[in-house]
Amino acid sequence: MKDLIRQIRTYLNLSQTEFAEKLNVTFQTVNRWENGHVVPNKLAQTGLFEFCMKNKVPVYEMTLNRISSETAKIKVPKGHILLYHGSKDGIKGKITPSSRKQCDFGSGFYMGTDISQALTLICDFEKSKMYIVSVNMKGLNKKEVAADISWALLVAYNRGKMEAVRGTSLYEQYRKMTYKKDLVIGNIADDRMFYVIDNFFLGNITDAALVGSLSALKLGKQYVAVSQKACDAVRIEKEIELSYIEKLFLKEKAEENRIIAYVKASDICRDFRREGKYFDEILAEEGK
Repeated sequence: MKDLIRQIRTYLNLSQTEFAEKLNVTFQTVNRWENGHVVPNKLAQTGLFEFCMKNKVPVYEMTLNRISSETAKIKVPKGHILLYHGSKDGIKGKITPSSRKQCDFGSGFYMGTDISQALTLICDFEKSKMYIVSVNMKGLNKKEVAADISWALLVAYNRGKMEAVRGTSLYEQYRKMTYKKDLVIGNIADDRMFYVIDNFFLGNITDAALVGSLSALKLGKQYVAVSQKACDAVRIEKEIELSYIEKLFLKEKAEENRIIAYVKASDICRDFRREGKYFDEILAEEGK
């Protein structure tokens, strides 16, 4: 927190005295904040958030840069990769494949390549924490899912959207796709894709529009440890604390991303409205 406050003040080219005057606090208060002797409370951080918004201080980018810098310091052996994990309550005890069952790729420990996705996932939770983790990829039975209709139907299976065709070859194909795998890799269905994937399942857009949106939105990858073997290959490299003001900026960014993605995806869906098949048509064909 102390480094962020100093960074904000430096960005605005203000002395501690000038910064204190702008925030209606004393010089001593700013000095204690920057020395780490006192952490500003939520009220003070809310005031600082409003001040930064008014003066267009890029706190969101500062947060990303801080985490990127921490990532760059971490050296891992050959065959290991670095990923990000956002936790609503923090990781306690042994890592296990214990997320709720109806996630994109089923129950597992979810990690991703995109810092911002992990951050916006947890910005609404008071006890949330961000982690930089490493994964030893050696010896893991992996399944990578391409950014196409197979990805969408695997998500549909794991979210319980294919129960109407249970027992068919289509259902069995996706039930078996990740069976006995350790690690599943595929695109992230984050807040930018929520509008598209949800409307595909509701029957409002076609599979062609969905795939077009997947390509256009340039989503990051998620790595899901779906077995205990894969979870045991995960190591926490760095725990990242997020301040209240950073979470406020993350909420702003998440909403901005949703609006931008909605507009972009709406245009794509309109362009593809006469191409491809609807989700219920895909299921109906299999049920015949």
